[in-house]
Amino acid sequence: MSCLNDLLRPLTALLVAASLAGAPLAALAQTEQPPKRQTQQPQKPPAKPRTTTTTPAKPTAPSVAAKTEALPPSQVGIGTLAKQAFMVDPQTSTVLLFKDADKPMHPSSMAKMMTIYIAFEEINAGRLKLDTRFRVSERARNMGGSRMFVELGSEVSVEDLIKGMIVLSGNDACVVIAEGLSGNEDSFAERMTAKARELGMTGTVFKNASGWPADGQWTTARDLAVLSWRTIEDFPKLYRYYSESNWTYNNIKQDNRNRLLRTVPGTDGLKTGHTEEGGYGQATSAIRDGRRLIMVVNGMTSMAERAQETARLVEWGFRESANTTVFRAGDTVAEAPVWLGSQDKVPLVVAKPVQITAPTGQAVTPRVVARFDGPIAAPITKGTKLGTAVVTLPDNRVVEYPLEAGADVQRQGVFGRVTTMIRHYLFGWLS
Repeated sequence: MSCLNDLLRPLTALLVAASLAGAPLAALAQTEQPPKRQTQQPQKPPAKPRTTTTTPAKPTAPSVAAKTEALPPSQVGIGTLAKQAFMVDPQTSTVLLFKDADKPMHPSSMAKMMTIYIAFEEINAGRLKLDTRFRVSERARNMGGSRMFVELGSEVSVEDLIKGMIVLSGNDACVVIAEGLSGNEDSFAERMTAKARELGMTGTVFKNASGWPADGQWTTARDLAVLSWRTIEDFPKLYRYYSESNWTYNNIKQDNRNRLLRTVPGTDGLKTGHTEEGGYGQATSAIRDGRRLIMVVNGMTSMAERAQETARLVEWGFRESANTTVFRAGDTVAEAPVWLGSQDKVPLVVAKPVQITAPTGQAVTPRVVARFDGPIAAPITKGTKLGTAVVTLPDNRVVEYPLEAGADVQRQGVFGRVTTMIRHYLFGWLS
């Protein structure tokens, strides 16, 4: 970390590079160092993966701090050990880190985020409940890699399966969910891919529910960031499961493989992954002082390297950039003329804060234009969308925010409407 500042690229390019993000976000065996498969009784996995190693024959890898002397460069942001990396501020759609983020990569266990997304969607729609129970098939029971250790023929609640997928990275839990919702895993994988397209994940194809290695199964770092943000935005009440640091099922306690939950302040999700072909990866979300960053990295060589590198990058993102509020929620951006209303004008306000991301300490003033069709005919109900605030950033990137009526405007009475119309036709609107 001592040489981190020497490696920082000029952050004035930060907003310029945001155009790489395309549309705003607001708009492979799962080995993961799993517990060993039991023979007669389930064996408790190592409670502290960071104190053990499954590859003692390998020479000890140099620390991340040592490797930072010659970090592979990124197209945007600082160099990183990851083969693919993408960091974004989803509130402003600003890309902070981009390294081969659109190149195909193995999703590994990060594919589980889509299985979880679909389960969350079914719960929100009322078609599935947390206490709904699905039966464990032989296929599910025999899944290798990381597991929650479901028992053949047992019935497991949806809530336990969700925890099993998120906290324990259970491949067996994914199969139970897939078969319970779609009958078989192949059909469920087709549904996953269709949902990916719906969410704008154009570089992703799923072949199974867990991310187990399969021909033709690919994703990108950018796509997984989109999925991460949509999970947080679409399911704020269910997203809490991603922050659980450990869980016990079938008398076996396992730690969440996302070490950042325990080491980096503000981290509240999402999912790690590992395959022999793709290396170690992770989708991470962290929030500090109301500001959230989402990052996806892949291609690291070990769990330790992944943990150190992701922590370093998250800290860099929060430290070297900041958000400036242009308008607070409820602020008036403009006033629109009203036709035949009890008031001549109605305030146009933003429902959510309008923010921009810039290097820490750098003041950036965007150009803001309010667009609407006016005059606006009364009556007008507060909260009705009436226009758009068009924010042009210094790099000429344009971000749009909806404008709503900031107040109710009643329609004039008969006498008032007649008087207004006479004035309009005799003297024009400017009268």
